[in-house]
Amino acid sequence: MFEHLHPLPQDPILSMLADYRADTHPNKLDLGIGVYKDEQGNTPIMQAVKDAESRLLTTEQSKSYTAPAGTPAYNQLASALVFGADHPALKDQRIVSAQTPGGCGALRMGAEFLRGCSQKSRVWVSLPTWANHIPLLAGAGLEIAEYPYYDYATKGIQFEAMLKTLEQASAGDFILLHGCCHNPSGADLNREQWHAVADLMARKGLIPFVDMAYQGLGNGLEEDAFGVRLLAQRFPEMLVATSCSKNFGLYRERTGTLFIVAANRAEAETAGSQLFSKIRSHYSMPPAHGAAIVETILSDTALTASWERELAAMRERIQGLRQQLVAAITASGIDGDFTFIQQQLGMFSFLGITPQQVEQLRQDYSIYMINSSRMNVAGLNQDSIDYFVSALTEVLSAR
Repeated sequence: MFEHLHPLPQDPILSMLADYRADTHPNKLDLGIGVYKDEQGNTPIMQAVKDAESRLLTTEQSKSYTAPAGTPAYNQLASALVFGADHPALKDQRIVSAQTPGGCGALRMGAEFLRGCSQKSRVWVSLPTWANHIPLLAGAGLEIAEYPYYDYATKGIQFEAMLKTLEQASAGDFILLHGCCHNPSGADLNREQWHAVADLMARKGLIPFVDMAYQGLGNGLEEDAFGVRLLAQRFPEMLVATSCSKNFGLYRERTGTLFIVAANRAEAETAGSQLFSKIRSHYSMPPAHGAAIVETILSDTALTASWERELAAMRERIQGLRQQLVAAITASGIDGDFTFIQQQLGMFSFLGITPQQVEQLRQDYSIYMINSSRMNVAGLNQDSIDYFVSALTEVLSAR
């Protein structure tokens, strides 16, 4: 049977990572992989995480299974982080949560849950969106539709076109929104736009599904949760998928959370029973170590303060790199306006160059990014910005 299988092409980002690791150029730059990097080019373990792990090493008493939902303490703390401890939906016990294997696990379990709710509804995703959104959602059997989002010409959001297209959605359709730090564009909805999108969805009977993988890396922990909290106040039903990979640096621990907001406590309990049944049939129960780290940090005032300081330093470093990159490009005399880079949020921006120019940067200068020109700004540092801008100048001057 297996001899009839055909090999599939490798994921382009993973393939690029292999090429980068094999590259011997002394100034090579990885601007493609979506992980935070410090000035030394490392993805560090946060001190709060080290301290929490040290504590767990001496206090943890068992490696037994957790429940399909994870631990109650983790879910309570994660809910407060995302929705705010005093959010009405939490007080009314309208939210059921499950710790999942990363943000991917949260998205897929959300999709499996939605498939069980309705086999006719569609999920609308932004154009562009994170590359793995479509296989995660469509793999559960959901129909995918797209709405315009990023304008490659203006380097901003096509907001009127977005609203016009969402007018075509049918009641019961799900709208996937990026809570903050839009991946891959870095262009985020402002508060007025969040209200306008909420108005449209409420009027049309649409259901929000928010992916918030970067809370704290945009404007701040509270600020980045504005859209989620607004929608949870206004809508009787919604889903939220979150990740601890970026803001806690727990990439390999695969720690995420899925939240289902229901109209009331009874419906939340019913939704939870359906969700936990789906989880049981897929991976049974989630990995515990990353969640135990997060739980330890968020349940200790000193560790929480330490984590928030480190997260703020990461956020400020990314914002500073955006400003320095724009200043260096401006000083270089490159034709074009790149100020959009410093106006965007999170780790990613589209540089706005062609796939051929991306390939030239890779071949001639060992600068790696995916063909769409999405770049991870956090992959730069003080020493590499000049090299990157010099290479970019040479490539763009040849067009």
